[in-house]
Amino acid sequence: MAKKETKQKILDAAELLFAEQGFSETSLRQITGDAGVNLASVNYHFGSKKDLIKAVMDRYLAIFMPNTNAALLQLLDEPAITLHQVFDCFVAPLMQLVSVQRRGPEIFLQLLGRGYIDNQGFLRWFIVNHYGQVLEHFTRAIQKAAPGLSSADLFWRLHFTLGTVVFTMASSEALRDIAKTDFNEDIDVEGLVRKVIPYLASGVGANPV
Repeated sequence: MAKKETKQKILDAAELLFAEQGFSETSLRQITGDAGVNLASVNYHFGSKKDLIKAVMDRYLAIFMPNTNAALLQLLDEPAITLHQVFDCFVAPLMQLVSVQRRGPEIFLQLLGRGYIDNQGFLRWFIVNHYGQVLEHFTRAIQKAAPGLSSADLFWRLHFTLGTVVFTMASSEALRDIAKTDFNEDIDVEGLVRKVIPYLASGVGANPV
């Protein structure tokens, strides 16, 4: 039980620091300090910082990716689909990340964004190697919904999509406060995600210049 508690403490401390500061800027000493464990315990449970990063991400990916894949496969069986429907496939799986922790959806997207900002190539390799089929089904769904997009257009638009989502979720508390103060709208995290979907669908599907 003690070993499990130590591992859990390290994961919990690491994911918050990684989300707030980034992978590169977070040291193992910071993580062990926040977790209240010794430095050797990281090596014992994870082996290296890279392996710890992968373990932090996989707590979320192991839930998010299979559920997203199931939704995408169901959508791909439809004769005609829209980009809005494609992005809708991510909502329920994202909300299920509260099973990891209360702020799971926001933290996961922040971590995903950090992986790109910090240029963590090994993390992208890990995701592609373990969940490549999900990414393939997502790409197929986008191409089915917007067949006129070239591969280059698809690359850029999905890159901009990730940036929009990460910024929105990183600013989620502030945005929800503004919505309440200025527009008297009570929006939870799922409501915020659903607000951004029409914007993403329109941007990805816009006619190429």
